Amino acid sequence: MSLLVVGTVAFDAIETPFGKTDKILGGAATYIALSASYFTKKINLVSVVGDDFPNENIKMLQKHEVNTDGLQIIKGQKTFFWAGKYHNDLNNRDTITTELNVLEHFNPVVPEAYQDCEFLMLGNLSPQVQQQVITQLKKRPKLIVLDTMNFWMDIALPELTKTISMVDVLTINDAEARQLSGEYSLVKAAQKILAMGPKYLIIKKGEHGALLFNKEQVFFAPALPLEDVFDPTGAGDTFAGGFIGYLAKTQDISFDNMKRAIIFGSAMASFCVEKFGTENIVGLTEKQVHKRVQEFIDLAQFDISLV
Repeated sequence: MSLLVVGTVAFDAIETPFGKTDKILGGAATYIALSASYFTKKINLVSVVGDDFPNENIKMLQKHEVNTDGLQIIKGQKTFFWAGKYHNDLNNRDTITTELNVLEHFNPVVPEAYQDCEFLMLGNLSPQVQQQVITQLKKRPKLIVLDTMNFWMDIALPELTKTISMVDVLTINDAEARQLSGEYSLVKAAQKILAMGPKYLIIKKGEHGALLFNKEQVFFAPALPLEDVFDPTGAGDTFAGGFIGYLAKTQDISFDNMKRAIIFGSAMASFCVEKFGTENIVGLTEKQVHKRVQEFIDLAQFDISLV
């Protein structure tokens, strides 16, 4: 059963206290698809790039068994480019450059061969584009997961609210949850956001883990303490890819299985931040992934007696 990933395939230029890069491969859909590929092997990609996008990057995605038939290549135009500089704590960053290029007029097209998707992951894009994807599907997927950010809350809140009402799972960070709900308490924020339509809410807290909510239950997953954190770019998308990839593999969308999926997503995100860009999530082995997941299990598992 297939997973459809829609989002940006892009170039990034990143500076952190630990170094800087020239133009490297980035984009939400890139991170999501690569991360998901460790769990499920039928991944279909919808995105857009310019004719400056290297064919070797497309081949790398295909090597991870990502179907790129839905990747539009626009001749005579450039690929979306973002450049940013992170502060010392890596929790805050300044955008230096944003060049929309082909993304400015992106009209997503879901190929006929992608119509059988059972899982849909909508990476960060404009709410209108995300809606276009949902309405193109002839049959509603088993699960629709939406990622968004504060930018769309600032400039397109009515459209974003409509999109949120159309999905099953929303994933945002803690600051975005507070902005969207108007509540400081994340528990109160979660209840307000769930009232907008989604059945589940994931609140990412970066180095402090992630929270999973439905209307009756809450689950907290810790983040793994790491010796080296070089670049948080793409960590949230890598998390989302591991999360939905695991759900697509297991075909189980219960709350209990989502808890497991959050651990797998967190494990993949922990790989991502250890090097710049996508470097550390390309070519991982099954043994490496399982070892990292076990580290998360060992971190959170303990015996306790109440007598």
